[in-house]
Amino acid sequence: MSNNNKMAILPVMLCFFAMGFVDLVGIASNYVKDDLQLSDSVANVLPSLVFFWFLVFSVPTGMLMNRIGRKNTVLLSLVVTVVSLMLPLFDESFPVMLVSFSLLGIGNALMQTSLNPLVSLVMQGGNLASTLTFGQFVKAIASFLAPYIAMWGAMATIPTFGMGWRVLFPIYMLIGIVASLALAATPIDEPKMEGKASSVAGCVKLLSRPIVLLSFLGIMCHVGIDVGTNTTAPKMLMERLGMSLNDAAFATSLYFIFRTIGCLTGSFFLRVMSNRLFFIISVVMMALSMLGLAFGETKAVLYAAIALVGYGNSNIFSLVLSQALLSDETMQNEISGLMIMGLFGGTVFPLFMGLASDAIGQTGAIAVMAVGVIYLFTYISKIKTSK
Repeated sequence: MSNNNKMAILPVMLCFFAMGFVDLVGIASNYVKDDLQLSDSVANVLPSLVFFWFLVFSVPTGMLMNRIGRKNTVLLSLVVTVVSLMLPLFDESFPVMLVSFSLLGIGNALMQTSLNPLVSLVMQGGNLASTLTFGQFVKAIASFLAPYIAMWGAMATIPTFGMGWRVLFPIYMLIGIVASLALAATPIDEPKMEGKASSVAGCVKLLSRPIVLLSFLGIMCHVGIDVGTNTTAPKMLMERLGMSLNDAAFATSLYFIFRTIGCLTGSFFLRVMSNRLFFIISVVMMALSMLGLAFGETKAVLYAAIALVGYGNSNIFSLVLSQALLSDETMQNEISGLMIMGLFGGTVFPLFMGLASDAIGQTGAIAVMAVGVIYLFTYISKIKTSK
């Protein structure tokens, strides 16, 4: 690795922090639901809309990287993200929030597609799964801070300029600006792409490869469970234990606290344990959490279940993505675009979960997530046993 690329590690990790801004949609959708008196199915349109744009922009972003480079694509994603966080400062109406969440989704689709391959460039010769997991650890810090900042804004005893929980947006906007400036000022050795430019059809054709298709579905399930828990955990506590929204919002932070712990410890375990064994442990923890969420009636059981799914789901993305990226190192940009398109699962799962919870309560939403856990059990055989 060159000295320039070594210098890029800190700015790149700051970009991972900015990548975590997308996870504010879980707690934000709950506050918007409460403010505007929306039903579960309508409120779940917000997180679903965020992840819809992964379906539209991920593959074109993989092609865009071939033209303007990975670093410039990440910078573009940060600009879009900063604009998305600026809009709620002026209004909190449903249309404005729809536009804000759409831009947040577009920016995050650009970022996730380009930042992961940028890591493989910066960390040449390193353990990709372990490095990506550490990046997810940094991302998770932003994720679990979001509910705390929103709760602080909602209950603040000091002035928040009338924004209440929306104080979350300017705070993250300023961090996004810092991340943009830091990355722009950092030189990164990036070789020019050679050969014929890829097309959308050529990228999508990669799904005909079994490992690429199965990894795509695995990421759909991972993010579906991630967004699903993010939005459903507070509702579960409100339904089962009669908590207020501000008290129940801790569930989202609890999930991300254990996701953060999982990413930090996972970056170590993935160096000393086989990828397959760690994947099995992770999925078993998620299965136990689904049982706890489905049948738990006490705060202790429900909190334990939320912690289990947080830790178990923390390394699934890195493990699945690394399997796909390493399957063909000459097509990493295109494969990355396809894998990030799998984050469309964050649209599919909440929509079905919203319908199920409106029909039979939050247990219905848990049943939808359990389908994703079952699929991940079938993916175990695709994980390479090497460290």
